[in-house]
Amino acid sequence: MPLALLGFAMIVVFMGLIMAKKLSPFTSLILVPILFGLLAGYGWDTLKYAMDGIKDVASTFAMMTFAILYFGVMLTAGMFDPMVDKVVSWCKGDPLKVLVGTAVLAAFVSLDGDGTTTVMICCTAMIPIYNRLKIKKIYLANLIILQNCIMNLIPWGGPTARVMSVMNLDAGEILAPLVPGMALSALYVIGVSYYLGLKERKRLGVTKDVSYTVNKVEVSDEEKAWKRPKLIIFNLILTAAIIAALIMGLASSAILFGVGTAIALLVNYPKNKVQRNVISSIAPDMINVIMMVLGAGVLMGVLNGPEDAGMSNAIAQFLVSVIPESMGRFFAVVIAVVSAPGTYLLNNDAF
Repeated sequence: MPLALLGFAMIVVFMGLIMAKKLSPFTSLILVPILFGLLAGYGWDTLKYAMDGIKDVASTFAMMTFAILYFGVMLTAGMFDPMVDKVVSWCKGDPLKVLVGTAVLAAFVSLDGDGTTTVMICCTAMIPIYNRLKIKKIYLANLIILQNCIMNLIPWGGPTARVMSVMNLDAGEILAPLVPGMALSALYVIGVSYYLGLKERKRLGVTKDVSYTVNKVEVSDEEKAWKRPKLIIFNLILTAAIIAALIMGLASSAILFGVGTAIALLVNYPKNKVQRNVISSIAPDMINVIMMVLGAGVLMGVLNGPEDAGMSNAIAQFLVSVIPESMGRFFAVVIAVVSAPGTYLLNNDAF
């Protein structure tokens, strides 16, 4: 019981410090578990348990590194550029097509797992059209956020990476059961865009003989030189093959993305100097997510503590003792209900 209370106290202190913004998530993930490990009487073994936790998330760490790097290479090479061009040219002067196109574009661009990139690309491409046709831009924001929230559940997105590191799951294990729900949800958002598009078409009508240019995110001359329009088909096939192999569980996700990244760099940027520059430009996007995964490893390592005698085991035993056995089959529903307000009130790391 004392260990269970200490475990609960550690979680409360951890969440409190983050919510009060007294510590950053990363420093809290490292320092709070170490402090409570010492309070639990682990002594210098606390550092050993923290290292054990880091080892447990090694596969997640490797997958995140390679996946973010892979999609960064694809984005740099311009794999998503034709999608932007096609959507914009298809929209014409019809508000319905514009809103449906926004939902489709946001879904595809969100595949890289970076919400900032999705917002930049979609807004840069679509805002001139919304302004020209006088469509409500709040719909643009809504559709981008809806699709990005769904696609962010991919293993190389932030929230799922935390789940994988805590539960010691491989990307293939967690992605396969998520795909059907994600696909249905993405289709639902397209349905929402269709409904909103009908409203805007009724309000504004269809504008004929309208013309506008495709706007894209401004990039430097060096980044323009990194575009590989002639390799788009190859990059799409490589990406589809990796995701299919991941869902089918043909190999470890870290290996799949590692091999995919090596092939992508070799084919798109065969010169070593260019490879180094491309990797350096992508590195900032990797650091925050990877630091959080390693920090979560420390937290779980200390929480688990000695085998079958740590704080996490004590918490589990306590919960089992207070939850009626008849309620066990509803526990998934309980978690789902708690998750909605939980992730609203707390960030991913705390929850």
